[in-house]
Amino acid sequence: MIGIVAWREFKALFLSPLAWAILGVVQLILGYLFLSQLETYLLLQPRLAGLDSAPGVTDLVVAPLLGNAAVVVLLVAPLITMRLVAEERRNRTLSLLFSAPLSMSEIVLGKYLGILLFLGVMVVMIALMPLSLLLGGDLDTGKLLSGLLGLALLLAGFAAIGLFISTLTEQPVVAAISTFGALLGLWIVDWAGAGGEAADALLRYLSALRHYEPMLQGLVRSEDIVYFALLIATFLVLSIRRLDAQRLQG
Repeated sequence: MIGIVAWREFKALFLSPLAWAILGVVQLILGYLFLSQLETYLLLQPRLAGLDSAPGVTDLVVAPLLGNAAVVVLLVAPLITMRLVAEERRNRTLSLLFSAPLSMSEIVLGKYLGILLFLGVMVVMIALMPLSLLLGGDLDTGKLLSGLLGLALLLAGFAAIGLFISTLTEQPVVAAISTFGALLGLWIVDWAGAGGEAADALLRYLSALRHYEPMLQGLVRSEDIVYFALLIATFLVLSIRRLDAQRLQG
């Protein structure tokens, strides 16, 4: 049943011009940034050749690309998740979904997996850019895979937050704006000092950026994996409880 709901969501996304526009715009922006970074690397390459332990193309091109991809996706993720539940509520089709022989867990997980499939397509399209460098040189495969894993986990966390916020309103635009605010807050939560070591440490742990940056450097730490797993699980559970409460209210 979860697979059926997921496939329905995935197909519905690609029936919408918004999904195609998002994929096209993301590729266009990141493609431009990728080529600009590559041009800069080629200009610096003669100087780097004379340095010991000089950074390579993975550090100077691929890592910045994936860093930029995270910022771009932070902007577009709310547009992808805004319609998940809010549109069902606005179109009065949510009650039909509630009457189906599905548990709230199956509905939420199905919708979530449908979004993950779409985001997986986006990650693959982004990955094709650094992989194209293999045609003319070598890449640090470990750093590339680590960065792509970090991007995938970041997107999965964003999707879980967007899904939960979409359960709180019947207006997709309100869901999109609220999701953007929540994601931006999660991104910059540690920018301002809190005035205490314990508080600063808590804010650093809550910051998604702090857990994404090590993966761009090729470091896959258990604490970062646990952070994203907890982030995803927390908002999926909140989504399930929110829909359960609404179904009980009739």
